[in-house]
Amino acid sequence: MADRILIFYGSYRADRQGIRLADYLVRAFAERGAAPELIDAKAIGLPMLDRMYKEYPKGEAPPAMEALAAKIRAADAFVFVTGEYNWGQQPGLKNLTDHFLEEWFWRPAAIASYSAGRLAGAHASVAWHGTLSEMGMVVVSSTLAVGSIGHALDADGHPTGDGGAALARAFPRFADDLGWWTAAARDRRASVPPPY
Repeated sequence: MADRILIFYGSYRADRQGIRLADYLVRAFAERGAAPELIDAKAIGLPMLDRMYKEYPKGEAPPAMEALAAKIRAADAFVFVTGEYNWGQQPGLKNLTDHFLEEWFWRPAAIASYSAGRLAGAHASVAWHGTLSEMGMVVVSSTLAVGSIGHALDADGHPTGDGGAALARAFPRFADDLGWWTAAARDRRASVPPPY
């Protein structure tokens, strides 16, 4: 059974560079036999958080929110592709994530960060770790961090230069770590009901 991995990306900017990393991850996970799907916050277009999914009466959530809730519940694992805005999280990705809670529970998550500079989104990665843990996900210890994103991946998400080569070397461990936790969590959910 292929691991169903949702890859979340949250930039709303006109000249998005991080989509290159998201595209790379979709392709790289598929090449390993997983079933990845890109979830682009901008394309889904949820409103600024007013009501969480669980706060709508059954069947009355907006269609895009209802469809995404079903995808999250059916997924085995998540990857959050995050840029860094002023040492913090991208508001588009954070807003999308905050619409849900119980849907995230008991699945692993991994973080892939990027920036135009040399710090590669490290501050955002640290911030996301605590957020995802609080939302009921097990955050794997392996991360990806891509600096100078515009030079590390071409427009089609293929690695280029030294930065791209470093990403290609780091990805297998990142994917192995997520894959191990994905299998462990799926097996556990199948044998023992979650405690809440």
